[in-house]
Amino acid sequence: MRHSVVRRWPNSRYARETNLCVKLLIELGFKDELETEKKNDMEFTIRDAKPDDAAGVVAIFNPIIEARSFTLFDTPFSIEAERSYIVGLTQRDIFHVAVRSSDEAIVGFQSMSPFATYTHAVDHVGVIGTYIDLGSRREGIASLLFPVTFEAARRKGYEKIFTYILADNQPALATYQKHGFRIVGKAERHAKLHGRYVDVILVEKPLL
Repeated sequence: MRHSVVRRWPNSRYARETNLCVKLLIELGFKDELETEKKNDMEFTIRDAKPDDAAGVVAIFNPIIEARSFTLFDTPFSIEAERSYIVGLTQRDIFHVAVRSSDEAIVGFQSMSPFATYTHAVDHVGVIGTYIDLGSRREGIASLLFPVTFEAARRKGYEKIFTYILADNQPALATYQKHGFRIVGKAERHAKLHGRYVDVILVEKPLL
């Protein structure tokens, strides 16, 4: 399955009305946001991850882990371990990568798995993770990943998405809130990363 993020407007009254809306948004001061969306539409593609993406995924994931500020993961992954993970994905798992069209480089990924497998009581809940290349942030890549993942989650029968965010990772929290997640709790001293206790924010988004 391959998802193109390029949008084409039909040559019609709808297109003319859309152009008027775009003009109005520019006048209201949203020019930068519109230009960023247009740029991203032309430069990135969202698709399912495949085993050969392992090196690209690890190249993004490990620097994020080593930065010690963005994730609960504390140990880098090998390419072999990541390949094995992708090969072992189940029918209920979701794993999308964002690929830059100019050089086919992976610049972000988003994965989702069942909240738990030891009971069917939470089969409708998924846990999501979003990771963007440290050098490609603020380019709207996460905004391209979320809608594709939401669509896939609904097809697979998920009704709610849940995740954990480090309390001091405010950019991540803002990104999730932008895409419909709400804060439902805070676990104090929930993680101990490199000898330091960290609070964790719990967020969720209903899909129904």
